[in-house]
Amino acid sequence: MKEVVRLEDLKLEIKYLPINSIVGYVNNTRTHSQEQINQVKSSISEFGMVNAIGIHKNVIVSGHCRWEALKQLDYKEVPTVDLSHLTEAQKKAYIIADNKLALNAGWNEELLKIELESLQELDFDLDILGFDSTELDDLLQIEEVIEEKKDSVNLSEKFLVPPF
Repeated sequence: MKEVVRLEDLKLEIKYLPINSIVGYVNNTRTHSQEQINQVKSSISEFGMVNAIGIHKNVIVSGHCRWEALKQLDYKEVPTVDLSHLTEAQKKAYIIADNKLALNAGWNEELLKIELESLQELDFDLDILGFDSTELDDLLQIEEVIEEKKDSVNLSEKFLVPPF
């Protein structure tokens, strides 16, 4: 029977380690372009390092891109969380799950548009959010696209019958 790790037994502590004392997982299936690493560097520069790097015996389980960004930013130490409670199988699986589960999320585009517009009003640089300029343009014009679609619907499309 599989041993269950109880939440009360997990006391996550952030521990700062020298950046060169941890290494990436050699079979990490997630890739990171320099463009994405640059985006993470900009995020860290703007917001600080707000997510610790998960490690198992000084091997990265979660946070490979953050680790690479921190190295390029010349950080000497990195905040880490010890994930040694994971079995070898759990470690391998979590490395994949941590990345895939985030990809399964969606967006409430109406609320996202409101938040983006609010940030624009506050003169915040939207480029730091990770969206490319085309995505931002599309997101900020959602209502216009919806209205155009409403205006362009003909009767055969609306009622799903061919015209006479």
